[in-house]
Amino acid sequence: MLAFPSDSPLGRLLAAPTRSGRVTWLGLRPARRAPMLTPSSVRLIAQHGINGDRYDSTHDGPRQVTLIAAEDLAAIAAFLGQTGIAPDLLRRNVVTSGINLLALKDRRFRLGAALLEVSGDCAPCSRMEEVLGPGGYNAVRGHGGITARIIEGGDVAIGDVVERAE
Repeated sequence: MLAFPSDSPLGRLLAAPTRSGRVTWLGLRPARRAPMLTPSSVRLIAQHGINGDRYDSTHDGPRQVTLIAAEDLAAIAAFLGQTGIAPDLLRRNVVTSGINLLALKDRRFRLGAALLEVSGDCAPCSRMEEVLGPGGYNAVRGHGGITARIIEGGDVAIGDVVERAE
């Protein structure tokens, strides 16, 4: 799954330990443009998505779960000259804290009781200008989080650990 041999210098760096993090916020998108729901826990269903989210997939698509780090929300806010950004504005499913989500690239990771694998970057959409104001799209570039596919389903709650699976 890794792009570099594990015995190469870069491969060893990429395999180095990663600090675990925590789930700090959960969101469900019941319909396009509908207000997000913010439950304290959600159920992830393998090869489908989050129960109750509009992106529940029946074909094992790559965007079953979207994650963003609270640290990236702070960076986006700083780029916009704001004190904070509400997580629901970016419409991600999970906000984490304490873990660099990009360190999970090409890896599987545990999110609460579920096992996921990173399927890509979560690029900003054109709506960022609408919801964040002028410059919103560019503020989110490189800080939009990741998308993931659910390998093993399970429940996830606020406060659960996020950690790389070895």
